[in-house]
Amino acid sequence: MVIESGDEPAACEGRRTLVLANHQSTADVPMLMAAWNPRPGVLPNLMWIMDRVFKFTNFGIVSVLHEDFFIQAGKAKRDQSLEDLRQHIHRCYVPLGRQFVVLFPEGGFLHKRREISQRFAEKNNLPKLEYVSLPRAGAMRVIMEEIGPDKEVVAGSSKDNNKKDGNFNQSITSKIIDDKIGDTIEWILDVTIAYPDRIPLHLMDVVCATRPPCTTHIHYRLYPSSEVPTDTEEMTNWLYDRFIEKDKMLEEFYRTGKFPPGSSTSVSRTVRQDNVRYLILHLFFIASTFIQYKIFSGLFYLFW
Repeated sequence: MVIESGDEPAACEGRRTLVLANHQSTADVPMLMAAWNPRPGVLPNLMWIMDRVFKFTNFGIVSVLHEDFFIQAGKAKRDQSLEDLRQHIHRCYVPLGRQFVVLFPEGGFLHKRREISQRFAEKNNLPKLEYVSLPRAGAMRVIMEEIGPDKEVVAGSSKDNNKKDGNFNQSITSKIIDDKIGDTIEWILDVTIAYPDRIPLHLMDVVCATRPPCTTHIHYRLYPSSEVPTDTEEMTNWLYDRFIEKDKMLEEFYRTGKFPPGSSTSVSRTVRQDNVRYLILHLFFIASTFIQYKIFSGLFYLFW
C-alpha cells in the first residue's frame, strides 16, 4: 500500500515539472509508478533520468524506446554525460511534450552514498546527513539552464548544439508551442520516500513477494521553479537545503510515524488502484506473450 501526504501534486499536472526524489533502493521507481498510476496522463509523460547500467536490463529496452535518459557516473564521464543531457532535453523531452523530469540527485542508493556524503560534509562544513545523502546539482543545473523559468526553448537546440551543430539548428526555426504544457519548467516537486522501520523494499520483494505487505509513504512538497536561484553556487545550496530538510523530515517520520506538516496542511491519502484496469492490462500482456511465443517458436522450427 502507498500513502501520500503533503502538497497535492495535481497542482502541477499539465505543467512541466522537475521531480527531485530521495533514493534508497531499487523499489523506489516501482513505488513512484504505483503512486502515479491512478493519475491520468502522468506515466506516459515522464522522462526518467537513471544510471546507464539500467539500460542493459529488461526494462532498459522500454526506457530506450520511451526516450528516457541514461546518465554515466564517475568523474571521467560526468561532464560529457551532462552535455549529453543538455542535448537530450531539446532532442527528446521538449519535442515529445513530456511533462515530468524525474531526477534522483543523490546519484545512487543511500547505503552506497551515505559514508561518502558524510566525509564530504565534514570537509566542507555541511551537516552530516543520516537518512539521505547530500545531492549532486549537476543534472539539475543543466535542466534549469536549458528549460528553467524565462528560458526560450527551441526544439532541437541547446547551448552545446549551437556550438557544435549549426547545420542541424538551421533546420529548426520554430519554437515548440503547446496550449496545455508550457515550454519551461514551472514547478519543482520534491518527493520524499519512506519505508517502514527504515528497511527499504527492493525490486525482488516487489516482483516475488518475498516480504510481508507493508506501507510505503510518499511525501510531496511543491515549489515554483522561480524560487530556484540561477547562480550555480546558490542553486547548489538551495538543493542542499531541501535535502537537509528531507533528512529532518525522515528523522521525525521514523520517530513518530508521520511527516511534519510543514507550511501546508498535510492530509494523508491512500493511493487507490483501478483493479479492473490492472486485470485488462495483465490479460493483454499474457495474450501478447503467448502470441509472441507461438510466432518465435514457429520461426525456430521453420529455420532450424
